[in-house]
Amino acid sequence: MKRFNYIFLSVFQIITLFNILTAQTVSNFNNYEKTADQFVRSALVERKGYNLLKELCKIGPRLSGFENSLKAINWAKEKMESLGFDKVWLQPVMVPHWVRGNIEEAKIVNSKRFDKRLNIADLGGSVGTPKFGITAEVIELKNFNELDSLKDKVKGKIVFFSRPLDAGLLNTFAGYGGAVDQRLFGPARAARYGAVAVLIRSITTKFDDVPHTGVTIYADSIKKIPAASLGYKDADFLSNALKEDPSLKVNLKMNCKTLPDAKSFNVIGELTGSKNPNEIIAIGGHLDSWDKGVGANDDGTGIMQSLEVLDLFKRFAIKPQKTIRCIFYINEENGTRGGIAYEKYADTAKEIQLAAIEADAGSGSPRGFSFTSDSTIISKVKVWLPILKRTGIDWIRKGGSGEDVGQIKNAKALIGYVPDEQRYFDYHHSDNDQFNIIHPREFELGSAAIATLVYLIDREGL
Repeated sequence: MKRFNYIFLSVFQIITLFNILTAQTVSNFNNYEKTADQFVRSALVERKGYNLLKELCKIGPRLSGFENSLKAINWAKEKMESLGFDKVWLQPVMVPHWVRGNIEEAKIVNSKRFDKRLNIADLGGSVGTPKFGITAEVIELKNFNELDSLKDKVKGKIVFFSRPLDAGLLNTFAGYGGAVDQRLFGPARAARYGAVAVLIRSITTKFDDVPHTGVTIYADSIKKIPAASLGYKDADFLSNALKEDPSLKVNLKMNCKTLPDAKSFNVIGELTGSKNPNEIIAIGGHLDSWDKGVGANDDGTGIMQSLEVLDLFKRFAIKPQKTIRCIFYINEENGTRGGIAYEKYADTAKEIQLAAIEADAGSGSPRGFSFTSDSTIISKVKVWLPILKRTGIDWIRKGGSGEDVGQIKNAKALIGYVPDEQRYFDYHHSDNDQFNIIHPREFELGSAAIATLVYLIDREGL
């Protein structure tokens, strides 16, 4: 009987303690919900980040090594300083300097049935052609298995990799991942068998004639050959034309080139933590963009949302307990050297990299946050979903984070902000990526969602 009473009292004490803790938690959650609502209202009504994005886009495309990228770097530094961040600095980074040139021409020739110019865009890092171009027959291939099996027919020809992004997948990033190997490695693989150039179908969800660029990776031991993308409709045209006239030829002219590496910078600003300043919550995206379009969606959106997170804290006079650091990484598109440089800093700094958040998935409405961390952290953050839902976030789950934050090896959690991605590859790496495609409400909800997650990490830890 005494033992029963002891157990009864212990259970009673546990229940009492649970009720006390629950009451405290509910009280905190009410405060957190109020802050989330404030972030949403202020972001949507003031549109400060959206207007800053408009300013950035007026500078133009920001490919690493170019004057425009340096203009954007200086603009970003001055903007962080004018917003009153506690600390702003530039981190030097040596970046590749590839120049597209002013000639991008492809034309079907030596065909009695077809006489057509094709819309192309040089792939980033590609070599150029001789002055009068390369004229050769074209062999169409879907994948590297076909390339290997038909290797004896490749020599002296232009290889046309025509496999499209799988439009039947709900997740467009999965579709992109299933097709991007042609762009990344196709030229090097084709050159191994004696191909003289490569064309690829643009990796896009939009059926237009705007070609999409992106980096290609050569092998040092294999001769570099010119490589370009075709607009989606022209890729269809060429594929159909080859069925009717397999012996047609294409003349390809490109004068792109690679110059010596150039000095550039990551732009870093922060609000210093009031209690634990050596614990860092990093948020950011990449400042560079391809030289097609103005980089509004990729990744002007991500860096301006990250900037606005700190500004939202300033607007409501919220003193962070931990240091919140905003990083504009340079050279994500064709080298990831900004991310690598920050990792070297983080690896030696006497700081705790608590969380590193990347926004580099476009300007769609908020959907979720993807975590690279242990399961206990993910479980803890899932408890915050009722608060995050007030900003449009529906889920928290294990997954990837981002190309730049993925370089950080000692962070407790790497986090990717995931907006709706259905239109992302309509614009990606192309002239379609303009400021007018950005929807202000969708953009601003992203700022509020990231700010709310940062606020919760700052107050609750991981």
